[in-house]
Amino acid sequence: MENILVDNAKVMAKGQITLPKDIREALGVSAGDRVTLIKQNDQIVMMNSAVYAMKVLQKAMIGEAKRAGLNSEDDVAAMIMDMRAEESE
Repeated sequence: MENILVDNAKVMAKGQITLPKDIREALGVSAGDRVTLIKQNDQIVMMNSAVYAMKVLQKAMIGEAKRAGLNSEDDVAAMIMDMRAEESE
């Protein structure tokens, strides 16, 4: 079961909030980092923007290895070796 962390943050006059320390730690963010807010029905999900970007990329890449003919780790290793050989030419 997923751990649920509940905390409160006050909305200031300009719409800004300060994220409580335990929320920042759970998100893995610190000063200067970006967060992504995602509306899902009647809820808002907050994610570390770097983590969100990686999830979007991973979703977009589903099936691409197979389409490229990469069906095993050996296929990937062979492709890398070919690319390195081309770069050194």
